[in-house]
Amino acid sequence: QVQLVESGGGLVQPGGSPRLSCAASGFIFSINAMGWYRQAPGKERELVAAITSGGSTNYADSVKGRFTISRDNAKTTLYLQMNSLKPEDTAVYYCNIPTRRNWGQGTQVTVSS
Repeated sequence: QVQLVESGGGLVQPGGSPRLSCAASGFIFSINAMGWYRQAPGKERELVAAITSGGSTNYADSVKGRFTISRDNAKTTLYLQMNSLKPEDTAVYYCNIPTRRNWGQGTQVTVSS
């Protein structure tokens, strides 16, 4: 079965640069597009960044130029490098296959001084 385990979140100061990881198993990671999503308190879950199996990427306007999505197919791991964090980036971050409806636990990122 599909398993996606997010890690790397925590309390980060504004301007910080954490990297989130998503360990994937139970499916053929290399042939699937993947995405990072986030859900802030009181808001709907939104797509932050996506990457195709071939490595093409796209980003939400709110994170463009600050976040970088990448993947290591050999390690079946998805990454999200987050730079220049702002308080409005505070959310639970999830990784997922775009067509999948089940969600994992996510990893909390709190941006605060």
